[in-house]
Amino acid sequence: MGKKGRVFVRGLTSETYGLGEFRRRQLAVKRVRDDSVVVDDAKVAHSGDSEKSRTWWRVGPGDEDFLTQTIQVHFVELPPQSSNHGHGHQNEAAFYILEGRGYEIHDDQRYDWTKDDLVFVHTDSVHRHFNPYDETATALVVKAKSTWMFMGLWQQGRSGPVERETEFGPREDWSRIWTPGVQDRKKVISLADTTWENTPLGRVRVMSSPERTDARIFSIDAFELDIPAGSRSGKYWKMADEVFYVLEGSGYALQWEVEAEIAEKYYARVALEPTRHEITKGDTLYVPQNHVCQLFSYDGTPLRLLSAQNRVFKHLGYDTVHFLEDAPEYEAPQPS
Repeated sequence: MGKKGRVFVRGLTSETYGLGEFRRRQLAVKRVRDDSVVVDDAKVAHSGDSEKSRTWWRVGPGDEDFLTQTIQVHFVELPPQSSNHGHGHQNEAAFYILEGRGYEIHDDQRYDWTKDDLVFVHTDSVHRHFNPYDETATALVVKAKSTWMFMGLWQQGRSGPVERETEFGPREDWSRIWTPGVQDRKKVISLADTTWENTPLGRVRVMSSPERTDARIFSIDAFELDIPAGSRSGKYWKMADEVFYVLEGSGYALQWEVEAEIAEKYYARVALEPTRHEITKGDTLYVPQNHVCQLFSYDGTPLRLLSAQNRVFKHLGYDTVHFLEDAPEYEAPQPS
């Protein structure tokens, strides 16, 4: 949280052309955060909570120490028989249901959800969370809000009259400027909407990706990764940074920094030694931009994780994941 208020977009300044020193400081920050880390308790400049609901941030652009602003992570908790106040904003959000069940009201439409669902707050949505049941509901929320803010898409708030109303005409249908057909896409991705696949990364359940054109989200890609006890994921390199949330189990991650050697063209130089990061249930693990990563489960403890990243990297030309090593359980298709 910023010292003078809520930070929506973090600035980058330097007295030199390069930003090497900024990157060194960023990479020195601890990449694993647990329940002891609350970087924003939603007491300043937030409008969604009611007297009963609770929101708190784990990763965001105002963090000290700073990790990233490409993706933000926070939690929403709804006690039994409760709701939040609700509000509206232009940015999307995706929230994974960690426990409980409930429903949403988005633009006056109801969407029910339960544990292990991924639910989307669509662009330009007025939304409110409800838990009418007898158990607590908790959601992990991931979003690329800073991307919207950087692009000037910052209209948000609670319901109320338009300021300077006499200067504006009558209401128009906002959805006229949305992607055609978007209102027919799914707002809730449940277990029944997904399949587990063996991939070079490991056993994966994709919930949101550019290929999932049935899902109403454009900014966040998300999947679950299941690593058997004593096994490991594939060893992979990509440009996008990433946040993992540990759903079950314990293990560790190895991460190798990739440096750019700018000669007659760009060359990648992978660090000879990785950094090691211990993780357990409830932790978030941050993987910085332009890194090689591999995840390991401990013997006797399967490891299940939720991955989220900002899809904008794919639109910028970084839409390939390069595998230096496949997961042990993966068998590559044989050429026909």
